[in-house]
Amino acid sequence: MSRLSWPAAWTAAGAVAAALLAANIAAPPVLATSVVYAASASTGEPTPQPSGSPGTDTTPPTAPGEVRPCPPPLPTGGTPQGVVGLCWTASTDDVGVTGYEVYRLTPDGFVKATSTTSTITVITGLTIGRTYTFYIVAKDAAGNTSRPTAPFSTAAVTGMSVSPSPGTGDTTPPTKPAGIQADCLPDFKGTSFCWTPSTDDVGVTGYDVYRRTDTAWIPVGTAIGTHFTEGNLVTGQSYVYFMVAQDAAGNLSLPSDLITARASGGYPTYSPPPVSCKIEYTAWSWSGGFSATVKIINLGQTPMNNWTLRFVLPDAGQKVANGWSAAWSQSGKDVTASAMPWNSVIQGGGSLQIGFNGTLTGANPDPTGFTLNGGVCIRG
Repeated sequence: MSRLSWPAAWTAAGAVAAALLAANIAAPPVLATSVVYAASASTGEPTPQPSGSPGTDTTPPTAPGEVRPCPPPLPTGGTPQGVVGLCWTASTDDVGVTGYEVYRLTPDGFVKATSTTSTITVITGLTIGRTYTFYIVAKDAAGNTSRPTAPFSTAAVTGMSVSPSPGTGDTTPPTKPAGIQADCLPDFKGTSFCWTPSTDDVGVTGYDVYRRTDTAWIPVGTAIGTHFTEGNLVTGQSYVYFMVAQDAAGNLSLPSDLITARASGGYPTYSPPPVSCKIEYTAWSWSGGFSATVKIINLGQTPMNNWTLRFVLPDAGQKVANGWSAAWSQSGKDVTASAMPWNSVIQGGGSLQIGFNGTLTGANPDPTGFTLNGGVCIRG
């Protein structure tokens, strides 16, 4: 069996680790707890520095970097249990980093697993062989919190050797969500993204979605399908997300790749053009036919050039036969009257009158839906 290396600090802490692991085995914690190993000065780990007065320091530390697994020494006694050792690169701060907080992903979201002043920690009380996801933030004396690290996933081990954990029921997690595409619903006012479905030996029940803030990864919703939207965001601003698939037994998949989505303003709300014309329609009818005059009034201050009037004859039996002062045509119930060369301009505030003769087989109701050059006209 191959062997892995570990930081020198673990060697000095091996006896402590074994004792704490044995204690946890004797009285397993309800939530995962942690064992923190203080590093020697030779390891170069950061030590808390004096900070300014509370309230004067508003600059957060930089985010911890290069998170990696650091398996602890194999315990010398007791029953083995699952542990995860984590190491990371120290954060920096304008005054001084005072510690770090480590958060573990659960079916109910991220929970704080431990606080530490070192850049090495061990999370205990886990299931051997199961993969867990964490993120880390740095803190300073003024309470400022760094941006969180990207989610980091690793399997729980027993010291230096990984072994399967006997489980009951469904212990197989869904596959990692993949194929993520941002902005797949451009008409939505906010962020949107889609992905290909995860698979599971029993069945995926949903996808938990997390968004990065300045200090944490926060849950923003659970998707049943393979798309997600979030509103009430700043239009034009970019947001970073990831998601995990979950099954009915509470098994979580590996986190998806990070996706950056820009909040869209959605499609603009349609605003009809302002009313700029008025129509006075007068008709008289006889058996089998009718005549109508149409007075077009320009309500605006600018001329209407090369005008086109459109309206709808409500009864299927109403047909335009011929007309005057316009080029008349009909398609179904839709009637069009276009300007002639000699009356193609309706001056601002001016009017003109056109008309037509028609045939009918039933009633003769007045037309509806008058528009002039696409603008809605009111009836006079």
